[in-house]
Formats: sequence, C-alpha cells, structure tokens
Amino acid sequence: MTRLPDSDRERIAALFDRHLEVGLHHGAQLAVYVDGERVLDLAGGREGPDGDRETPETRHVLFSCTKPYAAVTLHTLVDEGELDYDDRVVDHWPEFADEGTEKAEITVRQVLSHTAGLNTGEIDDRPDLWTDWEAAVAQIEAMEPNFPPGETPAYHALTFGWLVGELVRRVSGSSIEEAAKERVFEPLGMDDTGIGLREGEDDDVATLVGFEAFDRCRDPGEGLGDNTEVAAPFNAEEIHRAVIPAANGIGTAGDMARFYACLANGGELEGTRFLSAETVERMTALEAETDADGTLGREGRFALGFWKGGTTVAPYGTLSPERTFGHAGLGSSVGWADPEENIAFSYVTNGVRDGSYEHVARVNALADAVRLAILSE
Repeated sequence: MTRLPDSDRERIAALFDRHLEVGLHHGAQLAVYVDGERVLDLAGGREGPDGDRETPETRHVLFSCTKPYAAVTLHTLVDEGELDYDDRVVDHWPEFADEGTEKAEITVRQVLSHTAGLNTGEIDDRPDLWTDWEAAVAQIEAMEPNFPPGETPAYHALTFGWLVGELVRRVSGSSIEEAAKERVFEPLGMDDTGIGLREGEDDDVATLVGFEAFDRCRDPGEGLGDNTEVAAPFNAEEIHRAVIPAANGIGTAGDMARFYACLANGGELEGTRFLSAETVERMTALEAETDADGTLGREGRFALGFWKGGTTVAPYGTLSPERTFGHAGLGSSVGWADPEENIAFSYVTNGVRDGSYEHVARVNALADAVRLAILSE
C-alpha cells in the first residue's frame, strides 16, 4: 500500500475524528486511493445513536451517490456497442413515449446529463410506488417533459434512476440491480455494495439521523427542511430492500473509493480493464451547465451521470479543479475522482445535514486536507 507520511495521516485522521467529536454525525468512513492504491481507510463513531461501533465494512444508505453506479452500468453497454448516447430512449423502450411527440425525441445522452426535462413529477411524492418497479416505470411512461428535451439542465433527483434502470433492463435483459452487480460491483471487488438489499441479506444498514441546522447565518428552514423527516423513510427495511437506482444504493466508502480509483485511472484498476479509456473520457466530459439563476438555484456542471468540479458549491474541495467528477448524496456522502492527479476520494456518514452548506463544509474540509497532503509530496 502506498503510504502517506505519518504526520499527514494523523492530521487527516484528527480532522475526521473532530467531526465525530463535535457531533456532526454519529459514524463515518473515509477512503482514499492514489495511483490505484489505497492510502487511507478510516472508520469511526457508531452505526447510529445507540448502534455498534462503525467499521470499514459498515454499510450505509448512499442516496444520490447511487446514480453513478447505475449510470456506469449503462456505460458498459455503450462500451459494448449495445446502444449509443445519441439513441432515442424510445428506440429501446417503445412504451416510453408515443412517436411524433416531443418526449419521443429524448435521447440517452439527455437522460444521463439531466437535460431530458423529466426532472420531477408525481412519483417524487409517492414513496408507495418506489418499492414497485413496474408501477414506477408506468409513472415514467405517463410523464410529460417539464422542459423541451435537451434545452434545460434540471436535476432528475429520483426519475434519473428509473430512466437509467429501465434502459439497462430493456437493452441487457437484466434488472438494474443484477446488471450493476455483474457489470460494476463484482468486477471491481465492491463486495459490500448493491442497489438495495437482496433477499437473504441482513438489514444491517447504519441508522441515518437528521440533524438540526447549526448554521444560524441564515434561515434554518432553507435547504432540506426537516432533516429528521428526510432521513426517516430511508431507515425503513422496505426502502432498503427496494430498487431505487437514484437513491438507495447500500455500500461503504471503501467500495466507492475503489469505483472512483478505477475511473480516475481511465477504467483500469489493479491490472483489470473495466471500461475503455475512450468511454471513460466521453462519460466524464462536460455536457451541460447552469448558473445560480437556473433550475437548481446554484451552479451545476453535468457530465453523463456525474457532476463536474470547478464550481463554488461542488463538494470536492474548496478549489476543486474542473476536471474532477463525482457525485454527492443527500447531505451525507460524497465520492469523486481527479483523473489528472489519479486521486479517488469517498466520505460516507450517517448524519444527514443541509446539503448546500453544512454537508459541503464538512466534506470540503476533508477533501482539502487530503489533496494538500497528496500534492505536497
């Protein structure tokens, strides 16, 4: 294993521990790879308020950090020539839209870049449908675009997962959870990760806790709102066992860092090529961006299934380079890759905090400490 100097390791570990000591969350994991080798693998705190001690193997709900896992499953099919980014969705999924309609012109590229216009709908407020794949897909088929396809970047918080997941199922013949396992998790040795829990797996997922805002510089009602209400549904075993490819990945920071280590290295890890370098380059290139006046209310730079760095709000470090790509999960987790420096980073916690400020502050502090330690060598 490549080693960081003890002084750097201790400084990063002290900051990691400090986040636990001041109560930002009950438990956390931090994993970092450099040049394809693991250099940090920390775990601390407890799995929940009254839980067992956190270990590197403790599994967490990953929220939107799940999206890149689903997206890369689809990218493997592009790599194999089974579909192309500029294919229309309806050509692979005929029930998706009626021919001749605006919706029928939506492409795979637009789905992956959050420009399909199907960013939100009734399904977002219907948790009763999230556990029923066919019902969720029927809702997607019934939706009409909120914006002309391809024109407006608008984050598809939940619909992204069913759009990508059903495309994978139509093209590969396998459900998204099985395809992700066979095409992503098993090849990369991500033994503790899945999209939802499968039959026979224990529900040993860390307990999420919604924390009250500690930032009193602004109205604490902004952002996520009641974090306890946000966290509660994702502590239910029914949600853990569902297939929600935009939100209910179950896994560890160690596995997520392996995933980004492979992508930072052009699709190869430990001598095994997982994706072609060409596909990695295509899927992580900038596709769409918006400023604070757009639909997000903040800056956003989208690749194909990933968020790019280079903005003031990207949770990849306070001065994250534009080349950085990754994804954050609802106020609790983040993973990213810097292909130029060949760094992969993942930080996962069980404390849900306001994503636009509190969560970004804690993850950026650790990202900056890690980057400074690595680049100073």
